[in-house]
Formats: sequence, structure tokens, C-alpha cells
Amino acid sequence: MNRTLSSLILAGGLLAGGQAAAGDLLHWQDNSLTYLYGQDFKIDPEIQQTVTFEHASGWSFGDLFIFVDAIKYNTDARNGAGDGHTFYGEFSPRFSLGKLSGADLSFGPLKDVLIATTYEFGEDDVESYLIGPGFDLAIPGFDYFQLNTYLRTTDGSRPGDNVWQITPVWSYTIPVGESDILIDGFMDWVVDNDENSRGDYHANLHFNPQIKYDLGKALKWGEKQLYVGIEYDYWKNKYGIKDGGFVSANFVGPTDQNTASLLVKAHF
Repeated sequence: MNRTLSSLILAGGLLAGGQAAAGDLLHWQDNSLTYLYGQDFKIDPEIQQTVTFEHASGWSFGDLFIFVDAIKYNTDARNGAGDGHTFYGEFSPRFSLGKLSGADLSFGPLKDVLIATTYEFGEDDVESYLIGPGFDLAIPGFDYFQLNTYLRTTDGSRPGDNVWQITPVWSYTIPVGESDILIDGFMDWVVDNDENSRGDYHANLHFNPQIKYDLGKALKWGEKQLYVGIEYDYWKNKYGIKDGGFVSANFVGPTDQNTASLLVKAHF
């Protein structure tokens, strides 16, 4: 855990300091820390606390999103690796064909076409590499809406190679009194992998929105700085393990996850 937290602090410092060096390359950036507490998780220990560092930025060549989760399992529970904590992260740059070519690619609701990439990393054998076309869409009412499609490739001989994943990402703001409710999140839908060569990594859907109240705006501290709310987490066939087919020393039973976590999120 200490190594993970040190990595979060280092990443935050590098990203915050990078603005001066980037010059005209960097157009905007946002960094945040989130604390989550939730129960009823599947496969992993049931009760978890998570601290998440997130970075989002817009560049002259496209955009970048990074997050790292530092996860602590409550009580004496351990995961499959025998640890009481773990970490997981994703590094996701997207390259705008419109910005790189100087051409206007907008048409109807389509704002831009991008090459979307993601590197997934964490404890134990979880590394994956994703690449495919991405689209920025202008949908009425949404702050933003992305639709990314990826071809997934796993590290080493793990199952799940060469399967397709569809990932919409969105943000929607609802004014409430003197403040706002923000609904944002993503969905990862791995759609075609029930017939992969190993046969033990199944199609799965991970739906993960956050519903947050802008407490900072309500208290006159400044908008879009401090949120409280919940994160909903639905994951069918979690980790690509078919529901009802998972047995280990730590867990026997279903793999469909349906839970929610309390959250506090601060932007800086």
C-alpha cells in the first residue's frame, strides 16, 4: 500500500508540474482524489475502502485520462494473492484525427474521430492493452459523451486476447436548487469473447456511474471542487468469470456484482 500511495503522490506531482513545461501542448487539466466505502463486492473481499487518484487533460493532439485505485480490504480478508490490499489503474491517451490533421471531422452529432488506447495495470497478472476507434459525440443535455471501441490484448498467456470492448463515457449535470447533481461514469462491455481459445474468459459488462452532489457550490466554497454521493457498480461476469462458476479458497458463488459505495471527491 505504501508503494501505491507513493506512486499516486508522484503521479500527481508530475502532472501538476507538467502544465508549465507543456506550453501550448496542454489546453486544460483536472485532478481529483476520491474516497469510497462499499460492501457486497464479489470475488474480492466483501467490504472495501478505496482511494482513487484521477487525472484528465486535453492536449493539442487529443486527450488523456489516468486513474489509480488504492484498495484496502476491511477486517482480515485477503484477495486471491493473499494480500489485504491491492491497486489497479488505467492509462488512456486518445489521439484526435481532427486535431492531428487539421481537418474538421464533425458531422451531425459526431464531433471528432480518435484513436483510443488504454493500458490496464495492477497487482498480479492483470496487464492488458486496448486500441481502437473512438468518437466524441454532441448529445443534447450531456456535458460530454465519448464512445470508444477497443480490441483487447492481454499480457502473457492469460485468456481474453483479441476480443472487442465497447466503452461509452459520459457526464450529465442536473441543476438542483443552488447547486448541481453530476451523473458521470462509464460502461465496459466485452461483447464477443465466449468462444475465445481458452474458453474461460466470458463476455462481461461493467456499469459504473457516480451520482454526486456539488457540496462545494452549495456551501459557496466554489463549484466543481467538492462532491459527495454514491458510486454504483454493476458487473456481470466480473473479471470475465461466468456467474456461478467460480470457486476458490476465498470465495464460492456468483460473480455478478451489484453494489454501491459512499463517496467524497475533491478536485484540485
